[in-house]
Amino acid sequence: MSSADATATPTRMQRSLAVIERVGNKVPHPGLIFLALCGIVIVLSHVLYLAGVAVTYEVAVPPAVEVEQEYLGGTDNPYEAVPAPDGPIPDYEVETATTAVESLLTADGIRFLFTSSVQNFNNFGVVAVILVAMVGVGVAEESGLIAALIRSMVRVAPPRAMTFIIVFIGMLSSVATDAGYLVLIPLGAAAFLTLGRHPLAGIAAAFAGVSAGFGVNILIAPVDGILTEITNESITLVDPDSAIDVTANLFFAIASTFFVTAVITIVSEKIVEPSLGTYHPQDQGEGGAADVPVLTEQEKADEKTGLRYAMIGFAVTALVVGLLTALPGAPLRNPETGEIFGDSPFMSSLILIISLLFLAAGLGFGRGSGKLKGSVAAIDAISKTFSGLGGLIFLLLIVAQFIAYFNYSNMPTVAAVSLAEVLESASIATVWLLLGFILLVTVLNIIMPGVIPKWAILAPIFIPLFIQLGVAPQTVLAAYRVGDGPTNVITPLMVYLPFIVLLMQRYRKDAGVGTVVSLMLPFTAVLAVLWTAFFILWFVLGIPLGPGAPVDIT
Repeated sequence: MSSADATATPTRMQRSLAVIERVGNKVPHPGLIFLALCGIVIVLSHVLYLAGVAVTYEVAVPPAVEVEQEYLGGTDNPYEAVPAPDGPIPDYEVETATTAVESLLTADGIRFLFTSSVQNFNNFGVVAVILVAMVGVGVAEESGLIAALIRSMVRVAPPRAMTFIIVFIGMLSSVATDAGYLVLIPLGAAAFLTLGRHPLAGIAAAFAGVSAGFGVNILIAPVDGILTEITNESITLVDPDSAIDVTANLFFAIASTFFVTAVITIVSEKIVEPSLGTYHPQDQGEGGAADVPVLTEQEKADEKTGLRYAMIGFAVTALVVGLLTALPGAPLRNPETGEIFGDSPFMSSLILIISLLFLAAGLGFGRGSGKLKGSVAAIDAISKTFSGLGGLIFLLLIVAQFIAYFNYSNMPTVAAVSLAEVLESASIATVWLLLGFILLVTVLNIIMPGVIPKWAILAPIFIPLFIQLGVAPQTVLAAYRVGDGPTNVITPLMVYLPFIVLLMQRYRKDAGVGTVVSLMLPFTAVLAVLWTAFFILWFVLGIPLGPGAPVDIT
Protein backbone atom coordinates (compact mmCIF):
# COMPACT_ATOMS: atom_id res chain seq x y z
CA MET A 1 0.00 0.00 0.00
CA SER A 2 1.29 3.47 -0.84
CA SER A 3 2.88 5.32 2.04
CA ALA A 4 1.00 8.43 1.04
CA ASP A 5 -2.39 6.76 1.31
CA ALA A 6 -2.98 7.28 5.02
CA THR A 7 -6.67 8.07 5.07
CA ALA A 8 -8.15 4.57 4.62
CA THR A 9 -8.12 1.94 7.36
CA PRO A 10 -6.18 -1.05 6.02
CA THR A 11 -7.91 -4.41 5.93
CA ARG A 12 -6.39 -7.59 7.31
CA MET A 13 -5.38 -8.63 3.78
CA GLN A 14 -3.74 -5.26 3.17
CA ARG A 15 -1.85 -5.51 6.45
CA SER A 16 -0.67 -9.03 5.59
CA LEU A 17 0.55 -8.02 2.15
CA ALA A 18 2.20 -4.93 3.61
CA VAL A 19 4.14 -7.16 6.04
CA ILE A 20 5.24 -9.41 3.18
CA GLU A 21 6.35 -6.37 1.21
CA ARG A 22 8.30 -4.87 4.12
CA VAL A 23 10.02 -8.16 4.88
CA GLY A 24 10.74 -8.78 1.22
CA ASN A 25 12.13 -5.32 0.66
CA LYS A 26 14.58 -5.80 3.55
CA VAL A 27 16.15 -8.51 1.45
CA PRO A 28 19.40 -7.24 -0.12
CA HIS A 29 19.62 -6.08 -3.72
CA PRO A 30 18.86 -8.89 -6.20
CA GLY A 31 22.46 -8.72 -7.41
CA LEU A 32 23.73 -9.48 -3.90
CA ILE A 33 21.15 -12.25 -3.52
CA PHE A 34 22.33 -14.01 -6.65
CA LEU A 35 25.97 -13.54 -5.71
CA ALA A 36 25.17 -15.26 -2.40
CA LEU A 37 23.26 -17.99 -4.22
CA CYS A 38 26.28 -18.56 -6.45
CA GLY A 39 28.40 -19.11 -3.35
CA ILE A 40 25.82 -21.45 -1.81
CA VAL A 41 25.61 -23.51 -5.00
CA ILE A 42 29.39 -23.80 -5.18
CA VAL A 43 29.74 -25.01 -1.58
CA LEU A 44 26.66 -27.24 -1.61
CA SER A 45 27.69 -28.89 -4.87
CA HIS A 46 30.99 -29.97 -3.29
CA VAL A 47 29.28 -31.30 -0.14
CA LEU A 48 26.82 -33.39 -2.18
CA TYR A 49 29.62 -34.50 -4.51
CA LEU A 50 31.65 -35.80 -1.57
CA ALA A 51 28.53 -37.60 -0.30
CA GLY A 52 28.17 -39.35 -3.67
CA VAL A 53 24.61 -38.12 -4.25
CA ALA A 54 23.21 -39.45 -7.54
CA VAL A 55 19.91 -40.55 -9.11
CA THR A 56 18.98 -43.04 -11.84
CA TYR A 57 15.92 -42.42 -13.96
CA GLU A 58 14.43 -42.74 -17.44
CA VAL A 59 14.31 -39.61 -19.57
CA ALA A 60 12.91 -38.73 -22.99
CA VAL A 61 15.64 -37.42 -25.29
CA PRO A 62 15.68 -36.44 -28.97
CA PRO A 63 17.72 -38.55 -31.38
CA ALA A 64 21.25 -37.45 -32.23
CA VAL A 65 21.60 -35.40 -35.40
CA GLU A 66 24.59 -34.34 -37.42
CA VAL A 67 25.34 -30.66 -37.00
CA GLU A 68 27.01 -28.62 -39.69
CA GLN A 69 29.22 -25.71 -38.66
CA GLU A 70 28.87 -22.54 -40.69
CA TYR A 71 30.76 -19.25 -40.43
CA LEU A 72 28.38 -16.35 -40.85
CA GLY A 73 29.17 -12.68 -41.34
CA GLY A 74 32.96 -13.13 -41.31
CA THR A 75 33.04 -14.26 -37.70
CA ASP A 76 35.65 -16.73 -36.43
CA ASN A 77 33.05 -18.43 -34.23
CA PRO A 78 31.13 -21.22 -35.95
CA TYR A 79 27.35 -21.31 -36.01
CA GLU A 80 25.95 -24.81 -35.51
CA ALA A 81 23.23 -25.31 -38.10
CA VAL A 82 20.83 -28.02 -36.96
CA PRO A 83 19.07 -29.50 -40.01
CA ALA A 84 15.30 -29.31 -40.10
CA PRO A 85 13.58 -32.58 -39.10
CA ASP A 86 11.75 -34.69 -41.63
CA GLY A 87 8.54 -33.85 -39.75
CA PRO A 88 7.29 -31.11 -37.47
CA ILE A 89 8.71 -32.69 -34.29
CA PRO A 90 11.63 -35.16 -34.09
CA ASP A 91 11.03 -38.55 -32.47
CA TYR A 92 12.11 -38.74 -28.86
CA GLU A 93 13.59 -41.87 -27.31
CA VAL A 94 13.40 -43.01 -23.68
CA GLU A 95 16.77 -43.87 -22.17
CA THR A 96 18.00 -44.80 -18.71
CA ALA A 97 20.29 -42.18 -17.26
CA THR A 98 22.27 -41.73 -14.08
CA THR A 99 23.00 -38.23 -12.89
CA ALA A 100 25.39 -37.43 -10.05
CA VAL A 101 26.02 -34.09 -8.43
CA GLU A 102 29.07 -32.41 -9.95
CA SER A 103 31.27 -30.27 -7.71
CA LEU A 104 32.26 -26.77 -8.67
CA LEU A 105 35.32 -27.04 -6.42
CA THR A 106 37.04 -29.90 -8.22
CA ALA A 107 39.65 -29.17 -10.87
CA ASP A 108 37.02 -29.46 -13.61
CA GLY A 109 34.57 -27.33 -11.67
CA ILE A 110 37.09 -24.58 -11.03
CA ARG A 111 38.04 -24.59 -14.70
CA PHE A 112 34.35 -24.17 -15.52
CA LEU A 113 34.03 -21.23 -13.11
CA PHE A 114 36.95 -19.40 -14.69
CA THR A 115 36.40 -20.20 -18.36
CA SER A 116 32.61 -20.09 -18.75
CA SER A 117 31.64 -16.63 -17.45
CA VAL A 118 31.59 -14.90 -20.84
CA GLN A 119 29.85 -17.81 -22.55
CA ASN A 120 27.31 -18.09 -19.72
CA PHE A 121 26.26 -14.50 -20.34
CA ASN A 122 26.45 -14.95 -24.09
CA ASN A 123 24.11 -17.95 -23.88
CA PHE A 124 21.63 -16.07 -21.69
CA GLY A 125 19.22 -15.27 -24.51
CA VAL A 126 16.96 -12.98 -22.51
CA VAL A 127 19.60 -10.21 -22.70
CA ALA A 128 19.57 -10.13 -26.50
CA VAL A 129 15.78 -10.41 -26.53
CA ILE A 130 15.42 -7.35 -24.30
CA LEU A 131 17.88 -5.27 -26.33
CA VAL A 132 16.32 -6.16 -29.69
CA ALA A 133 12.76 -5.66 -28.48
CA MET A 134 13.48 -2.35 -26.76
CA VAL A 135 14.73 -0.77 -30.01
CA GLY A 136 11.21 -0.65 -31.39
CA VAL A 137 9.40 -0.33 -28.08
CA GLY A 138 11.71 2.50 -26.99
CA VAL A 139 11.00 4.55 -30.11
CA ALA A 140 7.27 3.89 -29.81
CA GLU A 141 7.29 4.99 -26.17
CA GLU A 142 9.47 8.08 -26.62
CA SER A 143 7.46 9.24 -29.63
CA GLY A 144 4.27 9.15 -27.58
CA LEU A 145 2.69 6.32 -29.57
CA ILE A 146 2.15 4.07 -26.55
CA ALA A 147 0.35 6.79 -24.62
CA ALA A 148 -1.75 7.65 -27.68
CA LEU A 149 -2.73 4.01 -28.20
CA ILE A 150 -3.66 3.70 -24.54
CA ARG A 151 -5.83 6.79 -24.71
CA SER A 152 -7.52 5.42 -27.83
CA MET A 153 -8.07 2.03 -26.21
CA VAL A 154 -9.51 3.66 -23.11
CA ARG A 155 -11.99 5.59 -25.22
CA VAL A 156 -13.40 2.46 -26.88
CA ALA A 157 -13.02 -0.19 -24.14
CA PRO A 158 -15.28 -0.36 -21.08
CA PRO A 159 -13.06 0.78 -18.19
CA ARG A 160 -14.06 -2.09 -15.93
CA ALA A 161 -13.19 -4.61 -18.64
CA MET A 162 -9.60 -3.35 -18.90
CA THR A 163 -8.22 -5.90 -16.42
CA PHE A 164 -9.87 -8.83 -18.19
CA ILE A 165 -8.67 -7.61 -21.60
CA ILE A 166 -5.06 -7.22 -20.47
CA VAL A 167 -5.00 -10.61 -18.72
CA PHE A 168 -6.62 -12.37 -21.69
CA ILE A 169 -4.12 -10.89 -24.13
CA GLY A 170 -1.40 -12.03 -21.76
CA MET A 171 -2.73 -15.58 -21.87
CA LEU A 172 -2.71 -15.52 -25.67
CA SER A 173 0.84 -14.16 -25.74
CA SER A 174 2.25 -17.52 -24.61
CA VAL A 175 2.58 -18.26 -28.33
CA ALA A 176 5.43 -15.72 -28.20
CA THR A 177 6.14 -15.29 -24.50
CA ASP A 178 8.94 -12.74 -24.74
CA ALA A 179 6.68 -10.27 -26.50
CA GLY A 180 4.16 -10.68 -23.71
CA TYR A 181 6.70 -9.80 -21.05
CA LEU A 182 8.35 -6.92 -22.87
CA VAL A 183 5.34 -5.28 -24.49
CA LEU A 184 2.16 -6.15 -22.63
CA ILE A 185 3.38 -5.65 -19.05
CA PRO A 186 4.50 -2.03 -19.61
CA LEU A 187 1.27 -1.57 -21.56
CA GLY A 188 -0.72 -2.78 -18.54
CA ALA A 189 0.91 -0.18 -16.29
CA ALA A 190 0.20 2.64 -18.76
CA ALA A 191 -3.41 1.52 -19.29
CA PHE A 192 -4.17 1.46 -15.58
CA LEU A 193 -2.48 4.83 -15.02
CA THR A 194 -4.53 6.39 -17.82
CA LEU A 195 -7.71 5.14 -16.14
CA GLY A 196 -6.64 6.64 -12.83
CA ARG A 197 -5.87 3.21 -11.37
CA HIS A 198 -2.65 2.08 -9.75
CA PRO A 199 -0.04 1.22 -12.43
CA LEU A 200 1.48 -1.52 -10.23
CA ALA A 201 -1.87 -3.29 -10.39
CA GLY A 202 -1.66 -3.16 -14.18
CA ILE A 203 1.85 -4.61 -14.09
CA ALA A 204 0.73 -7.40 -11.74
CA ALA A 205 -2.34 -8.30 -13.82
CA ALA A 206 -0.38 -8.40 -17.07
CA PHE A 207 2.48 -10.36 -15.47
CA ALA A 208 0.02 -12.91 -14.10
CA GLY A 209 -1.68 -13.29 -17.48
CA VAL A 210 1.57 -13.73 -19.37
CA SER A 211 3.33 -16.03 -16.91
CA ALA A 212 0.98 -17.75 -14.44
CA GLY A 213 -1.20 -19.19 -17.19
CA PHE A 214 1.64 -19.96 -19.57
CA GLY A 215 0.77 -23.63 -20.09
CA VAL A 216 -2.63 -23.11 -21.73
CA ASN A 217 -3.96 -21.18 -24.70
CA ILE A 218 -6.89 -21.19 -27.09
CA LEU A 219 -4.29 -21.79 -29.84
CA ILE A 220 -1.88 -24.65 -30.41
CA ALA A 221 1.49 -23.27 -29.33
CA PRO A 222 4.87 -24.63 -30.49
CA VAL A 223 5.63 -25.98 -27.01
CA ASP A 224 2.54 -28.21 -27.24
CA GLY A 225 4.18 -30.27 -29.98
CA ILE A 226 7.29 -30.91 -27.89
CA LEU A 227 5.33 -31.80 -24.76
CA THR A 228 3.17 -34.17 -26.80
CA GLU A 229 6.17 -35.92 -28.33
CA ILE A 230 7.83 -36.40 -24.94
CA THR A 231 4.54 -37.80 -23.66
CA ASN A 232 4.29 -40.27 -26.55
CA GLU A 233 7.81 -41.57 -26.00
CA SER A 234 6.98 -42.11 -22.35
CA ILE A 235 3.83 -44.02 -23.33
CA THR A 236 5.96 -46.52 -25.29
CA LEU A 237 7.48 -47.71 -22.01
CA VAL A 238 4.22 -49.57 -21.32
CA ASP A 239 2.28 -49.46 -24.61
CA PRO A 240 4.38 -49.10 -27.79
CA ASP A 241 1.29 -48.93 -30.02
CA SER A 242 -0.37 -45.95 -28.31
CA ALA A 243 0.10 -42.22 -28.76
CA ILE A 244 -1.74 -38.95 -28.23
CA ASP A 245 -2.27 -36.06 -30.64
CA VAL A 246 -1.11 -32.49 -30.17
CA THR A 247 -4.77 -31.56 -29.65
CA ALA A 248 -5.16 -34.00 -26.73
CA ASN A 249 -5.44 -31.11 -24.24
CA LEU A 250 -7.18 -28.63 -26.55
CA PHE A 251 -10.62 -28.59 -24.86
CA PHE A 252 -9.08 -28.31 -21.41
CA ALA A 253 -6.63 -25.64 -22.58
CA ILE A 254 -9.36 -23.48 -24.10
CA ALA A 255 -11.59 -23.79 -21.03
CA SER A 256 -8.63 -23.15 -18.73
CA THR A 257 -7.66 -20.03 -20.69
CA PHE A 258 -10.99 -18.37 -19.89
CA PHE A 259 -11.11 -19.79 -16.36
CA VAL A 260 -7.60 -18.61 -15.48
CA THR A 261 -8.29 -15.21 -17.04
CA ALA A 262 -11.40 -14.83 -14.88
CA VAL A 263 -9.57 -15.92 -11.70
CA ILE A 264 -6.65 -13.55 -12.31
CA THR A 265 -9.05 -10.69 -13.06
CA ILE A 266 -10.98 -11.24 -9.83
CA VAL A 267 -7.81 -11.56 -7.73
CA SER A 268 -6.44 -8.39 -9.32
CA GLU A 269 -9.54 -6.30 -8.73
CA LYS A 270 -10.64 -7.71 -5.36
CA ILE A 271 -7.31 -8.37 -3.61
CA VAL A 272 -4.23 -6.92 -5.28
CA GLU A 273 -5.47 -3.53 -6.47
CA PRO A 274 -7.25 -2.62 -3.20
CA SER A 275 -4.08 -3.49 -1.28
CA LEU A 276 -2.15 -0.86 -3.22
CA GLY A 277 -4.39 2.06 -2.30
CA THR A 278 -4.37 5.27 -4.31
CA TYR A 279 -1.48 5.95 -6.66
CA HIS A 280 0.43 9.16 -5.94
CA PRO A 281 2.81 10.53 -8.60
CA GLN A 282 5.29 11.62 -5.92
CA ASP A 283 5.95 7.92 -5.21
CA GLN A 284 7.31 7.32 -8.72
CA GLY A 285 10.96 6.62 -9.41
CA GLU A 286 13.24 7.66 -12.22
CA GLY A 287 11.51 7.38 -15.58
CA GLY A 288 8.09 7.11 -13.98
CA ALA A 289 5.04 8.62 -15.60
CA ALA A 290 3.63 11.89 -14.38
CA ASP A 291 -0.02 12.82 -14.21
CA VAL A 292 -1.85 12.18 -17.45
CA PRO A 293 -1.91 15.53 -19.27
CA VAL A 294 -5.01 17.14 -20.71
CA LEU A 295 -4.44 17.59 -24.41
CA THR A 296 -5.17 20.83 -26.25
CA GLU A 297 -7.15 20.77 -29.47
CA GLN A 298 -3.94 21.18 -31.48
CA GLU A 299 -2.29 18.30 -29.59
CA LYS A 300 -5.34 16.14 -30.24
CA ALA A 301 -5.12 16.95 -33.95
CA ASP A 302 -1.38 16.19 -33.99
CA GLU A 303 -2.02 12.91 -32.20
CA LYS A 304 -4.71 11.95 -34.70
CA THR A 305 -2.30 12.64 -37.56
CA GLY A 306 0.42 10.71 -35.78
CA LEU A 307 -1.84 7.70 -35.32
CA ARG A 308 -2.68 7.76 -39.03
CA TYR A 309 1.01 7.80 -39.94
CA ALA A 310 1.67 5.07 -37.37
CA MET A 311 -1.01 2.91 -38.94
CA ILE A 312 0.57 3.40 -42.36
CA GLY A 313 4.04 2.48 -41.06
CA PHE A 314 2.66 -0.55 -39.25
CA ALA A 315 0.65 -1.69 -42.28
CA VAL A 316 3.58 -1.36 -44.70
CA THR A 317 5.90 -3.29 -42.37
CA ALA A 318 3.26 -5.96 -41.75
CA LEU A 319 2.71 -6.28 -45.50
CA VAL A 320 6.42 -6.81 -46.11
CA VAL A 321 6.62 -9.42 -43.36
CA GLY A 322 3.46 -11.05 -44.72
CA LEU A 323 4.94 -11.32 -48.20
CA LEU A 324 8.13 -12.79 -46.74
CA THR A 325 6.02 -15.38 -44.89
CA ALA A 326 2.75 -16.17 -46.65
CA LEU A 327 3.85 -16.78 -50.24
CA PRO A 328 4.83 -20.34 -51.21
CA GLY A 329 8.56 -20.78 -50.78
CA ALA A 330 8.81 -17.52 -48.83
CA PRO A 331 12.08 -17.13 -46.86
CA LEU A 332 10.37 -17.04 -43.46
CA ARG A 333 8.75 -20.42 -44.00
CA ASN A 334 10.46 -23.62 -42.96
CA PRO A 335 12.66 -24.38 -46.00
CA GLU A 336 12.07 -28.14 -45.68
CA THR A 337 8.41 -28.43 -44.68
CA GLY A 338 7.04 -25.06 -45.76
CA GLU A 339 5.26 -24.55 -42.44
CA ILE A 340 4.86 -21.08 -40.93
CA PHE A 341 4.20 -21.97 -37.32
CA GLY A 342 6.24 -24.33 -35.19
CA ASP A 343 9.82 -24.80 -36.39
CA SER A 344 10.16 -21.93 -38.86
CA PRO A 345 12.19 -18.74 -39.37
CA PHE A 346 8.97 -16.78 -38.82
CA MET A 347 8.55 -18.10 -35.27
CA SER A 348 12.26 -17.67 -34.56
CA SER A 349 12.15 -14.03 -35.66
CA LEU A 350 8.99 -12.95 -33.82
CA ILE A 351 10.87 -10.64 -31.46
CA LEU A 352 12.62 -8.86 -34.35
CA ILE A 353 9.34 -8.65 -36.28
CA ILE A 354 7.53 -7.16 -33.29
CA SER A 355 10.39 -4.71 -32.75
CA LEU A 356 10.25 -3.66 -36.41
CA LEU A 357 6.48 -3.18 -36.23
CA PHE A 358 6.82 -0.96 -33.17
CA LEU A 359 9.75 0.88 -34.73
CA ALA A 360 7.83 1.62 -37.94
CA ALA A 361 4.73 2.65 -36.03
CA GLY A 362 6.75 4.77 -33.59
CA LEU A 363 8.63 6.54 -36.36
CA GLY A 364 5.37 7.13 -38.21
CA PHE A 365 3.71 8.56 -35.12
CA GLY A 366 6.70 10.73 -34.35
CA ARG A 367 6.73 12.04 -37.90
CA GLY A 368 3.00 12.72 -38.03
CA SER A 369 2.72 14.27 -34.58
CA GLY A 370 5.97 16.22 -34.77
CA LYS A 371 7.36 14.52 -31.66
CA LEU A 372 10.37 13.02 -33.47
CA LYS A 373 12.01 15.36 -35.95
CA GLY A 374 14.81 13.77 -37.93
CA SER A 375 16.82 10.58 -37.59
CA VAL A 376 18.87 11.97 -34.70
CA ALA A 377 15.74 12.19 -32.56
CA ALA A 378 14.97 8.54 -33.25
CA ILE A 379 18.51 7.49 -32.32
CA ASP A 380 18.29 9.60 -29.15
CA ALA A 381 15.06 7.83 -28.23
CA ILE A 382 16.74 4.43 -28.56
CA SER A 383 19.80 5.61 -26.63
CA LYS A 384 17.59 6.92 -23.82
CA THR A 385 15.86 3.56 -23.61
CA PHE A 386 19.14 1.65 -23.52
CA SER A 387 20.64 3.95 -20.89
CA GLY A 388 17.93 2.89 -18.49
CA LEU A 389 18.81 -0.78 -18.90
CA GLY A 390 22.36 -0.62 -17.48
CA GLY A 391 21.45 -1.88 -14.02
CA LEU A 392 19.28 -4.61 -15.47
CA ILE A 393 22.05 -5.88 -17.77
CA PHE A 394 24.54 -6.01 -14.89
CA LEU A 395 22.05 -7.99 -12.80
CA LEU A 396 21.40 -10.39 -15.68
CA LEU A 397 25.16 -10.98 -15.91
CA ILE A 398 25.10 -12.31 -12.34
CA VAL A 399 21.88 -14.26 -12.86
CA ALA A 400 23.39 -15.96 -15.91
CA GLN A 401 26.33 -17.18 -13.83
CA PHE A 402 24.07 -18.54 -11.09
CA ILE A 403 21.91 -20.49 -13.53
CA ALA A 404 25.00 -21.89 -15.27
CA TYR A 405 26.54 -22.97 -11.94
CA PHE A 406 23.28 -24.52 -10.79
CA ASN A 407 22.85 -26.48 -14.02
CA TYR A 408 26.50 -27.61 -14.06
CA SER A 409 26.11 -29.08 -10.57
CA ASN A 410 23.15 -31.27 -11.70
CA MET A 411 21.35 -30.41 -8.46
CA PRO A 412 18.06 -29.46 -10.22
CA THR A 413 17.85 -32.91 -11.85
CA VAL A 414 18.73 -34.74 -8.64
CA ALA A 415 16.11 -32.77 -6.70
CA ALA A 416 13.43 -33.37 -9.35
CA VAL A 417 13.97 -37.11 -9.56
CA SER A 418 14.19 -37.54 -5.80
CA LEU A 419 10.94 -35.68 -5.19
CA ALA A 420 9.22 -37.64 -7.97
CA GLU A 421 10.30 -40.98 -6.52
CA VAL A 422 8.81 -40.11 -3.14
CA LEU A 423 5.45 -39.33 -4.75
CA GLU A 424 5.58 -42.39 -7.00
CA SER A 425 6.15 -44.76 -4.07
CA ALA A 426 3.20 -43.41 -2.07
CA SER A 427 0.22 -45.81 -1.95
CA ILE A 428 -2.68 -43.39 -2.37
CA ALA A 429 -5.84 -43.09 -4.47
CA THR A 430 -5.63 -41.82 -8.05
CA VAL A 431 -7.19 -38.41 -7.37
CA TRP A 432 -4.85 -37.81 -4.44
CA LEU A 433 -1.91 -38.98 -6.52
CA LEU A 434 -2.86 -36.46 -9.21
CA LEU A 435 -3.09 -33.77 -6.53
CA GLY A 436 0.32 -34.80 -5.22
CA PHE A 437 1.73 -34.68 -8.74
CA ILE A 438 0.38 -31.15 -9.28
CA LEU A 439 1.85 -30.09 -5.93
CA LEU A 440 5.20 -31.60 -6.86
CA VAL A 441 5.29 -29.71 -10.17
CA THR A 442 4.20 -26.50 -8.43
CA VAL A 443 7.01 -26.68 -5.89
CA LEU A 444 9.58 -27.95 -8.37
CA ASN A 445 8.79 -25.07 -10.72
CA ILE A 446 10.32 -22.67 -8.19
CA ILE A 447 13.79 -24.14 -8.76
CA MET A 448 13.31 -25.41 -12.33
CA PRO A 449 11.00 -23.02 -14.21
CA GLY A 450 11.61 -24.51 -17.67
CA VAL A 451 8.47 -26.27 -18.90
CA ILE A 452 10.25 -28.74 -21.22
CA PRO A 453 13.19 -29.93 -19.03
CA LYS A 454 10.86 -30.77 -16.13
CA TRP A 455 8.51 -32.74 -18.36
CA ALA A 456 11.40 -34.64 -19.96
CA ILE A 457 12.32 -35.89 -16.47
CA LEU A 458 8.85 -36.37 -14.97
CA ALA A 459 6.99 -37.85 -17.96
CA PRO A 460 8.88 -41.19 -18.12
CA ILE A 461 8.22 -41.64 -14.39
CA PHE A 462 4.58 -40.61 -14.08
CA ILE A 463 3.09 -41.48 -17.49
CA PRO A 464 3.68 -45.26 -17.02
CA LEU A 465 2.56 -45.02 -13.38
CA PHE A 466 -0.78 -43.41 -14.21
CA ILE A 467 -1.37 -45.64 -17.23
CA GLN A 468 -1.16 -48.63 -14.89
CA LEU A 469 -3.80 -46.90 -12.75
CA GLY A 470 -6.08 -46.43 -15.79
CA VAL A 471 -5.45 -42.68 -16.13
CA ALA A 472 -4.91 -41.46 -19.70
CA PRO A 473 -1.57 -39.81 -20.57
CA GLN A 474 -3.33 -36.63 -21.70
CA THR A 475 -4.73 -36.31 -18.18
CA VAL A 476 -1.25 -36.39 -16.68
CA LEU A 477 -0.12 -33.79 -19.22
CA ALA A 478 -3.06 -31.55 -18.31
CA ALA A 479 -2.20 -31.91 -14.61
CA TYR A 480 1.37 -30.93 -15.43
CA ARG A 481 0.15 -27.75 -17.13
CA VAL A 482 -1.85 -26.84 -14.01
CA GLY A 483 1.13 -27.29 -11.72
CA ASP A 484 3.63 -25.58 -13.98
CA GLY A 485 2.08 -22.09 -14.16
CA PRO A 486 1.09 -20.43 -10.86
CA THR A 487 4.56 -20.24 -9.27
CA ASN A 488 6.14 -18.70 -12.38
CA VAL A 489 5.35 -15.25 -10.99
CA ILE A 490 7.11 -15.73 -7.64
CA THR A 491 10.14 -17.89 -8.45
CA PRO A 492 13.46 -16.05 -8.08
CA LEU A 493 14.72 -17.93 -11.14
CA MET A 494 12.21 -16.22 -13.45
CA VAL A 495 14.56 -14.56 -15.95
CA TYR A 496 12.27 -11.55 -16.33
CA LEU A 497 12.03 -10.86 -12.58
CA PRO A 498 14.70 -8.09 -12.72
CA PHE A 499 12.79 -6.51 -15.61
CA ILE A 500 9.56 -6.56 -13.57
CA VAL A 501 11.33 -4.99 -10.57
CA LEU A 502 12.84 -2.27 -12.77
CA LEU A 503 9.46 -1.54 -14.32
CA MET A 504 7.77 -1.28 -10.92
CA GLN A 505 10.47 1.13 -9.75
CA ARG A 506 9.34 3.56 -12.43
CA TYR A 507 6.08 3.98 -10.53
CA ARG A 508 7.28 3.32 -6.98
CA LYS A 509 10.88 4.21 -6.32
CA ASP A 510 11.18 1.93 -3.26
CA ALA A 511 9.87 -1.15 -5.09
CA GLY A 512 11.95 -4.29 -4.83
CA VAL A 513 11.73 -8.06 -4.99
CA GLY A 514 9.45 -7.98 -1.94
CA THR A 515 7.03 -5.72 -3.81
CA VAL A 516 6.82 -8.19 -6.67
CA VAL A 517 6.35 -11.19 -4.36
CA SER A 518 3.72 -9.47 -2.21
CA LEU A 519 1.73 -8.45 -5.29
CA MET A 520 2.01 -11.79 -7.08
CA LEU A 521 1.60 -14.13 -4.10
CA PRO A 522 -2.22 -13.80 -4.07
CA PHE A 523 -2.31 -14.77 -7.75
CA THR A 524 -0.16 -17.85 -7.04
CA ALA A 525 -2.14 -18.96 -3.98
CA VAL A 526 -5.64 -18.46 -5.38
CA LEU A 527 -4.87 -19.72 -8.88
CA ALA A 528 -3.05 -22.82 -7.63
CA VAL A 529 -6.03 -23.82 -5.49
CA LEU A 530 -8.85 -22.95 -7.90
CA TRP A 531 -7.16 -24.21 -11.07
CA THR A 532 -6.35 -27.49 -9.32
CA ALA A 533 -9.98 -27.77 -8.20
CA PHE A 534 -11.07 -26.99 -11.78
CA PHE A 535 -8.87 -29.81 -13.07
CA ILE A 536 -10.07 -32.30 -10.44
CA LEU A 537 -13.71 -31.47 -11.22
CA TRP A 538 -12.99 -31.96 -14.93
CA PHE A 539 -11.36 -35.30 -14.16
CA VAL A 540 -14.16 -36.52 -11.88
CA LEU A 541 -16.84 -35.54 -14.39
CA GLY A 542 -14.93 -37.39 -17.13
CA ILE A 543 -15.05 -34.53 -19.65
CA PRO A 544 -12.81 -35.23 -22.67
CA LEU A 545 -9.61 -33.18 -22.59
CA GLY A 546 -9.47 -32.87 -26.36
CA PRO A 547 -10.85 -34.47 -29.54
CA GLY A 548 -10.87 -38.21 -28.87
CA ALA A 549 -8.95 -37.71 -25.62
CA PRO A 550 -10.85 -39.04 -22.57
CA VAL A 551 -9.53 -38.60 -19.05
CA ASP A 552 -9.35 -42.36 -18.47
CA ILE A 553 -8.05 -45.20 -20.58
CA THR A 554 -11.01 -46.91 -22.23
